[in-house]
Amino acid sequence: MPILGSIIKGAIGIRSRIPRRTNVYKQQYAQLRKLITKAQFTDFGVAHNFSELSLLEDPIKSFQNKVPVYDYQSIFDAWWHRALKGERDVCWPGKIKYFALSSGTSETSSKHIPVTRDMIKSIQRGTLKQILATRYFDFSREQYETEILFVGGSTNLNYNGTYFSGDLSGITTGTQPRWFQNFTLPGPSIRSLTNWENKLQEIVEKARQWNVGFICGVPAWIQILFERIIAHYHVKTIHDIWPNLAVFVHGGVAIHPYKNSIDALCSKPLIYLDTYMASEGFLAYQERPNEQQGMKLLTDNKIFFEFVPFTDENFDQDGNVKPHSDTLTIKEVKLDTEYAILISNCAGAWRYLIGDTVKFTDLKRCEVIITGRTKHFLSLCGEHLSVDNMNHAIKLTALELNVMINEFCVHGVPHGGLFAHQWYVGTDKQIDENQIKETLDAHLKVLNDDYAVERKHALKEVFVKVLPNQTFIDFLASKNKLGGQSKFPRVLKGKQLNDWLAFLKTYQSGNS
Repeated sequence: MPILGSIIKGAIGIRSRIPRRTNVYKQQYAQLRKLITKAQFTDFGVAHNFSELSLLEDPIKSFQNKVPVYDYQSIFDAWWHRALKGERDVCWPGKIKYFALSSGTSETSSKHIPVTRDMIKSIQRGTLKQILATRYFDFSREQYETEILFVGGSTNLNYNGTYFSGDLSGITTGTQPRWFQNFTLPGPSIRSLTNWENKLQEIVEKARQWNVGFICGVPAWIQILFERIIAHYHVKTIHDIWPNLAVFVHGGVAIHPYKNSIDALCSKPLIYLDTYMASEGFLAYQERPNEQQGMKLLTDNKIFFEFVPFTDENFDQDGNVKPHSDTLTIKEVKLDTEYAILISNCAGAWRYLIGDTVKFTDLKRCEVIITGRTKHFLSLCGEHLSVDNMNHAIKLTALELNVMINEFCVHGVPHGGLFAHQWYVGTDKQIDENQIKETLDAHLKVLNDDYAVERKHALKEVFVKVLPNQTFIDFLASKNKLGGQSKFPRVLKGKQLNDWLAFLKTYQSGNS
């Protein structure tokens, strides 16, 4: 692959000499005009007068006035369910062939996010932009002659006679152009495997044959893969197998809990590059090598961004956006302010609340960091466990075991080099904690596909501690939060977690 390395290195050199367009607001309104113009004859476009909006010089304000804010459930119930049934021209021209499966926030196992050919091209363009951004790293030509390993979802998608469904990574990998597939791993046969254990084992057995210089995937999976390769070949570090491994492109969850563990499996430092890839599109990537930098929003790649200040004025206590909330364009945002993201994209998402919150770290470069979720959420290793999942699983557990569970909470803990969930369940009935654990765990596996996968790998254990209901009430009382508007937090993190653990230590010693 020497020729390929020279081509990529040369393309990056040419790209670095091209003046960059810096007016991101113009980029954004140009993207919105293109989106509404293409979708003007869809059912959604007709309902919201897109033909009229497409004629305006700057359609943003009129677009915001005519189109309401949607979350997944509201846009699915109003529009996307029709596309899932095979209807054409619902929110985007044509018939939707692919749907990415993403963890559900209600009682359903998975959300179905439409993926169009335009979206696939947008993701491919974003991937190419991130490759070209490596000009900041001054890699040698030889580094570009190494191979890229993608550890992602299966390209063997489910087909029900109307549409294909599966992980977004499986959809995008399976539809990559042939020139890109020629220098990416692990190859078609391994990519198509649906069983994660089999896929990891095949990668392990092929590892010594490859010259991996770049690796892409979710941190928990990459850590597990490195550990298995090292054990299989009886070597000390991953660099004994892949001496040219230099870059880890990650996404899905924060790298910080994994970094020390991954570094310990290497003999030389890796460059960590963050990627903001959601089921709704490729939103941002880390452009500069400093790990403290944010990710650059893709403002010219068929996605229009809006930002809602994440405040009590705009969101209720459950994380739902309120009607008539303040909505800002990219030229109106400020540094170090938390925003929830709305996107309109080339797959028929319109003013769609993606669920993440971000802060801008550099306005000129449009760089952001992800700060959390609009709703309570627990994702240590990609299990993406929502409070709705938890509520429903607790309800089913209580029914199955014939107990009354009034309160509960959960937090993450390190366990065996990876992770576990620690649950606290409130009931006044004597019951075996292990019985609750097994029942709760089983229901969560049914409700949440990602949780089921991670329980086989990075999420090593589930612990349950049964407490009297009064414990939860007394904790609220200790915080002066008794009352109709006060609710016990379901996911404990940071100061809340520290306060809870300190309270339990005092509470249990006082009742012993």
